[in-house]
Amino acid sequence: MPRATTGGYRRRASTVLAAIAVGLILAGCASTGGLAPEGQLLDVDGLASRHSLDKASFSDADFPPQAWWRTLGDPQLDALIDEALAGAPSLDAADARARQAVAQAGLADAARKPTVGATAQYSGVLIPESVAPEPIGGEYRGVGLIGLNLAFSPDLWGGHRARWQAALGQARAAEVDAQAARLALSSNIAGAYVALAQAHDAEAVAIAERQRASRWLDLGQQRVKAGLDNQMQIRAAQSTVAAAELQAQAARQQIESARNAIAALLGKGPDRGLEIARPALSSAASPTLPSMLPSELLGHRPDVVAARWRVEAASQGIKASKAEFYPSINLSALVGIAAGNLGDLFSRDAALAQGGPAISLPIFDGGRLRNQLARSDAAYDLAVADYNQSVVAALREVTDAVQSARSLDAQIASADRARDAAAAAHQLATTRYRAGLGTQLDVLVAQRPLLQLEQQRTVLRAQRLLAAIDLDRALGGGLQPVAPAAVDVPPASDANTAQRTPAQAQPAAPL
Repeated sequence: MPRATTGGYRRRASTVLAAIAVGLILAGCASTGGLAPEGQLLDVDGLASRHSLDKASFSDADFPPQAWWRTLGDPQLDALIDEALAGAPSLDAADARARQAVAQAGLADAARKPTVGATAQYSGVLIPESVAPEPIGGEYRGVGLIGLNLAFSPDLWGGHRARWQAALGQARAAEVDAQAARLALSSNIAGAYVALAQAHDAEAVAIAERQRASRWLDLGQQRVKAGLDNQMQIRAAQSTVAAAELQAQAARQQIESARNAIAALLGKGPDRGLEIARPALSSAASPTLPSMLPSELLGHRPDVVAARWRVEAASQGIKASKAEFYPSINLSALVGIAAGNLGDLFSRDAALAQGGPAISLPIFDGGRLRNQLARSDAAYDLAVADYNQSVVAALREVTDAVQSARSLDAQIASADRARDAAAAAHQLATTRYRAGLGTQLDVLVAQRPLLQLEQQRTVLRAQRLLAAIDLDRALGGGLQPVAPAAVDVPPASDANTAQRTPAQAQPAAPL
């Protein structure tokens, strides 16, 4: 190569390097000084819960199974939840949001890579002689072009990668949200199923009370005819019959409402609810908790894991905003053939090449970059606050469920003792009546508190089953979503130190 040509290349390279150096100096005009996030992730182990859970049973591995509802022992409930998880509309929406987030992460990843495109065009121009004299004016000139466009923006400061990782974190969060939607759906169906069981039990007790009151009314009418009693007893019995009928009607309405709710959760019409038979749920087991609570809870609660991924995404957003303060280089090139006559398009002299770097740098932008970084800092603080709130709420829900189950167990035990005493009194009255030492009225009077206690036990059993469902849901429903690794926020003074997502290169497929 001739020396003059080599010297020209060197002078142009020196000019480019000088321009870059000047750009780096001038970039100081757009400064990140004074901007930094304020949010601090909550120390979970610092949340005191030992005294609130001091009477709970702990186990080394007692998170609920993934199909936690099967512990309730009702095959019909198992089939209903399986049907809902196979394609309820609420899950379709959650899955669509997850796919949308995955696609957005793919777009952010594509922006980091070179692009190559083909182009073929023909254009012509006729310049009037009033604008330009001959030979330019008055003659039509056309150009045909076939070529390849190449473009690439090197990620000098990690901004492109940070945007991709931020989108990746959002995609992970959306995937975990889809898991949370499944947990919410299954627990809502289980709760409606318990309400259906309670309504059936309440109807049975109301029917038994109506039968008792009807016998009391018949007996009262007989006693009035015999002159042994007055109309007051008949009116009281009539009122009791009407009240029992009212309870039975209310229970039937609750049965219909619970069936409609389950059908809607299944994504079906109300006629689907008519096919649901009376539940046959088993009693709820005593609540037990994992021994590593609360720290292990964070990896099982999908809402907490999703919130943690959003913190990770927001931290990457800070890095991307900081990278905007530095110069950027865009490389572009066009390689192809061009000719004024189409017949000359593939001749040796038609070769065309164009390209080179373009440097851009911020100097004065009216505060756009600083406000953009401030917005990213605020987004991180908001994500941290949401995460911290999710952690506190998660521990509260676990504690509420355990304390509720513990209290209801005690109430059920008391109700059982009262029911046993009432049953013994009813049995004694029946025995005395059969022995001729008492009356049928004594038997009916003794039966009333027994039925009232059965009604109370119906409510308590339903509440206890709901507490078991709440605890399984509060413990994450047996899910183990992938959580991000522990990271720290990059300091405001260093745009090149940023959080790293886990080693996964692509977001997992929506569950």
